[in-house]
Amino acid sequence: MSAIFHAGISGARGRMGRAVSAVLDARDDVVVAARFDRGETPDLSLCDVIIDFSTPEASVELAQACAERGGPALVIGSTGLTPEQETDIHRASERIAIVRSGNFSLGVNILIGLVEHAAQRLDPRDWDIEVLEAHHRKKADAPSGTALMLGEAAANGRGVDLADVRTAPWDGITGARQAGRIGFASLRGGGIIGEHTVLFASEDETLTLSHSAIDRSLFARGAVAAAAWVRSRKPGLYDMQDVLGFRQA
Repeated sequence: MSAIFHAGISGARGRMGRAVSAVLDARDDVVVAARFDRGETPDLSLCDVIIDFSTPEASVELAQACAERGGPALVIGSTGLTPEQETDIHRASERIAIVRSGNFSLGVNILIGLVEHAAQRLDPRDWDIEVLEAHHRKKADAPSGTALMLGEAAANGRGVDLADVRTAPWDGITGARQAGRIGFASLRGGGIIGEHTVLFASEDETLTLSHSAIDRSLFARGAVAAAAWVRSRKPGLYDMQDVLGFRQA
């Protein structure tokens, strides 16, 4: 059996926090040493790693607090961070190990690789790319972090910066679509856990790559796997490609 480690949960009363709690409580190699939400001050010294599904502001505050004391390691699943907040997380990773991802699903991370490879091989002059996502009514940011990851994968496949080719949402009189652009569409409703589709469309055919989340626990299991992996890593900013061994850390 693996050595026992001590984990904390930030955003413990949220949807994902509760799912992470359930996964951790079912394991016999983890002691949950702290459960807390924004505004509460945990004893960081009790934890080897903290899994954080809170808010961008709370994630930055937590990362800075952990970095100041040289630990614990972090797994950050909050989405909707500003560029400034991204920079703050990156600075914290110079002192502690952090896994940050917009999605902890194995299936989604494989989808990301497929999207990048497809984009490499389909000429942008002929193939348009649209990223579609749907989530529950309480999700605050759009497009989702996963949708942006898929857009980045498509842009990487084409050797361009997503910021340079991302198109505004289609609304009103938009004019004809420009070649090489990458679009996004978001839906919010009910209790949808997560639906992501990348559509490659030419004049003659369409290619659709998609992933559906059936149970929120799949994200929690991935985050817990990331926590077990990152707790013994040297300082740095990692993602699920590192955790799954798709990239040399």
